[in-house]
Amino acid sequence: MMFAFGEKVAGYNGLMFNEREVRAAAGIVFLFAFMAFMNGFLTGNNEPTKLMVTVFLFDFFIRVFINPRYSPSMVVGRWIVNNQKPEYTDAAPKRWAWGFGFALAAILFYLLVLNDIRGPMNILTCALCLGLLFFEAVFGICAGCKIYNLFHQQKVTHCPGEVCDLTRARAPIQLLNASQKAIFSLSILALLYLTFGDIVNSLLETFA
Repeated sequence: MMFAFGEKVAGYNGLMFNEREVRAAAGIVFLFAFMAFMNGFLTGNNEPTKLMVTVFLFDFFIRVFINPRYSPSMVVGRWIVNNQKPEYTDAAPKRWAWGFGFALAAILFYLLVLNDIRGPMNILTCALCLGLLFFEAVFGICAGCKIYNLFHQQKVTHCPGEVCDLTRARAPIQLLNASQKAIFSLSILALLYLTFGDIVNSLLETFA
């Protein structure tokens, strides 16, 4: 079918997505969006950003209103991970999440492409888009999908990494021991000292 959202998979009741493909697509969009954003931020040239916003809007329009399988980023994502075993997740919450992404893209398109408006609103909207894409691609965390459960009686049953299964105990390989926590804490303290140590020492000398 041309117009559909998700695909039928044997053994699953509802329509599904391959989470590996979704994360790959998020990573692709994040990469180009981040490069365009940083180029505009550092050089003041917003033309690449305008192009990326237009492509972003077009990509998410296809995902939400036509069929995600024809979205350019999803096509490339499927091709990249087609040798990996699929990880199936429910399609329904993705429409809500991608609808939010489409709304953010539409805001940026109106501000930046149509009106060439520059300011904090653009930066905050871009930062939010990049943050959501980053968490989806790197950690498999779909913020929109989590919010979906708050507004729907029919809860999601198939989530990335089976995070919807609250009865599932963490495996030993997922747990942090005291040594790991201590080393991490010391590393953060050392980093903070190297970064802000001179400032702290100057303040101490001033008030000594």
